[in-house]
Amino acid sequence: MESQRFYLRAAAILGALAVLLGAFGAHGLKSAPGADMTAVYETAVRYHFYHALAILAVAVAADCFSSGAWWRWACRAWVAGVILFSGSLYLLVVSGIKWLGAVTPVGGGALIAGWICLAVAASGYAGRDRAT
Repeated sequence: MESQRFYLRAAAILGALAVLLGAFGAHGLKSAPGADMTAVYETAVRYHFYHALAILAVAVAADCFSSGAWWRWACRAWVAGVILFSGSLYLLVVSGIKWLGAVTPVGGGALIAGWICLAVAASGYAGRDRAT
């Protein structure tokens, strides 16, 4: 139960940050990057939102999984992935530091790992064993 609350809070914070950073991208970056960098920033915001919502959904549905370890690993991987994937893209666009692009695939790998962990968690889905 405590893990669920933790990840619900994490999802709420990540969601709020996604809105904030999306608004910054729409209004604060008007004079900054070209179209290619705007697309990079929009990708960062989109993946940030997707995974904030994924964390929220999994935390809400956590009681459906027979093993709590795998859904927690999924959420951990997604949090790390948002920080590394979206965070590196945000910083790349704002700062222009090109080597940050090398961090992005590591974050993408973490996002993928989170989905794999969720698949493993779902393979032990407890809901099918419950009486209706």
